[in-house]
Amino acid sequence: MTTALTLNGKPLTLKADPETPLLWVIRDEVGLTGTKFSCGAGLCGACTVHLDGKAVRSCITPLSAAAGKSITTIEGLSRHGEHPVQKAWVALDVAQCGYCQSGQIMSASALLTHNPRPTDADIDAAMSGNLCRCGTYNRIRAAIHEAAQNA
Repeated sequence: MTTALTLNGKPLTLKADPETPLLWVIRDEVGLTGTKFSCGAGLCGACTVHLDGKAVRSCITPLSAAAGKSITTIEGLSRHGEHPVQKAWVALDVAQCGYCQSGQIMSASALLTHNPRPTDADIDAAMSGNLCRCGTYNRIRAAIHEAAQNA
């Protein structure tokens, strides 16, 4: 079965089981490995991508849910890391191990698209499903505020 969608701005037709998690299609079929696998149950946020602009967990989103829609991965967020969230992440040295970062950045950028001036409470609510085992939550919040100011 084939599924047509747009991935990082490019039309794509994929031949895969429609129930395959979008994460595995992105990583194994397309070869984009910036979206990470971690819990496999949609609980940690490492696999976050945008589906028609909304942050979703790609490990629990079937390919069929993306049919005819637009998907953006960390590779498609910006060409050379120039997105305000990516710039703020670097400026504030957010990453430690870096494993959660693509999911964190995708959730943060979706938040700022829908709420360009979030409060701490807004950020905490939007980012609560993204886990960071290094505990850089204060720097994540600060980077989101900086990105909001520089967007």
